[in-house]
Amino acid sequence: MSFEEVEIPVPWGTLHGKWWGPKDKQPILFLHGWQDNAGTFDPLIPLLPKDLSYLCVDFPGHGLSSPFPTGTFYYIFWDGLVIARRIVKHFKWPKVSIVGHSLGGAVGFMYASVYPEEVDKLVSLDIACPRVSQPKTLMKGFPACIDNFLKYENLPPSSQPCYEMEEMLGIAEAGYKGSVGRPGLEILMRRGMKPAPGAKDKFLFSRDVRLKVAGLAMPSLDIVMEMAEKVNCHYLNIRASDGLKMENAEVYPTVLDVLRKTCRSFNYHEVEGTHHVHLNDPEKVSGFISSFLLETHDVPSVPTTNGVECSSK
Repeated sequence: MSFEEVEIPVPWGTLHGKWWGPKDKQPILFLHGWQDNAGTFDPLIPLLPKDLSYLCVDFPGHGLSSPFPTGTFYYIFWDGLVIARRIVKHFKWPKVSIVGHSLGGAVGFMYASVYPEEVDKLVSLDIACPRVSQPKTLMKGFPACIDNFLKYENLPPSSQPCYEMEEMLGIAEAGYKGSVGRPGLEILMRRGMKPAPGAKDKFLFSRDVRLKVAGLAMPSLDIVMEMAEKVNCHYLNIRASDGLKMENAEVYPTVLDVLRKTCRSFNYHEVEGTHHVHLNDPEKVSGFISSFLLETHDVPSVPTTNGVECSSK
């Protein structure tokens, strides 16, 4: 299955993405995790039904998408909700189906709660909702979060370190702490790095350094539970055995218990693997996702271009 690069204009620049499959069908929207990019779904998409379309988008400051303007703070979950809405409005989709991993899965959950009548299907990979932390934990982290943001925004471009390919992959591998295998790292770095200006055979990370301090304005448990009550789409949750570790472990199953009651249909599967099982071992999740997407799935036709700039790959 081939893809085309897609550009979606936003007030501060451009969102970039990869449109896989037929252009005359509304795509399923794929949203990646924090500090990942649209490439995280590269191994998975070819295993999904060939007659459906898929749009994998880089969040702002990730991959090839424009970072937020100077002086702007990232509030990753809330920003993601607005970005998802921008995409839906740009394409004029009356309804949407979403597949999200980690941050992307949480954003899909939020979108389905805020626009419950406009979401047909939601797949959440190794997450159920936005991160919920104890108030004391949040308060403890606020000073460093704010001060580091002010430090990062004043860093001159010349201070950004550059690395040779192997060194960069090693740094990325250490950062993922075993969640992503070497082949997956190489896939992520296709959009996650860029050549360093004036330095032969050296590269920079393409993601915005300010994303490291995007921990302000996390939703509270009562907000998350209220959101869960509003979700009524068809729902699939896939959890990895060695997946995401959360401060409040009980939140994940508690949210699922609510969704089991509110959603039109509820599906849950556990698979062996890490938080990035969809990237490392996509065949472990592709069958569940394919069956779910094909079940009574109505795929509307859309204009071929619809104002989108595409370049063949």
